Amino acid sequence: MPLLTQYLVIGLGGALGSMLRFGIGTLIDSGMSKGTGPIFPWGTVIVNITGCFIIGFVFTISTAEGRLYMSPLTRNFITIGILGGYTTFSSFSWQTLVLVQSGQRWEAAANVVLSVVLCLVGVWLGAWVAGWINQVR
Repeated sequence: MPLLTQYLVIGLGGALGSMLRFGIGTLIDSGMSKGTGPIFPWGTVIVNITGCFIIGFVFTISTAEGRLYMSPLTRNFITIGILGGYTTFSSFSWQTLVLVQSGQRWEAAANVVLSVVLCLVGVWLGAWVAGWINQVR
């Protein structure tokens, strides 16, 4: 399979996943908003949970012992492409589950702590830098 074809297929999946994320998140959040300002991000939570469910389902059902054969390209289209655009939380969750299932509990715990804490620090730092740039005249 040519590398360019793989990139195009995964890119198409990513575009579809991103549009799904936006559509579902917007639909859920707009249905819950009362026009009173920020609300709990239910759209994001539901997207992340459904993405995690789907990646667990796809990876498990399409293993060598699974009931559904998927070519590597199809599997990558769904998991890296669609779900990568839909939510990267699904990849994080799957990788953590694989670590736990392989007996690497400390590594799984480290993945959770490092990912959550460092991502929160990263988003805070990015917001801080952007705020600082916004103030520079």
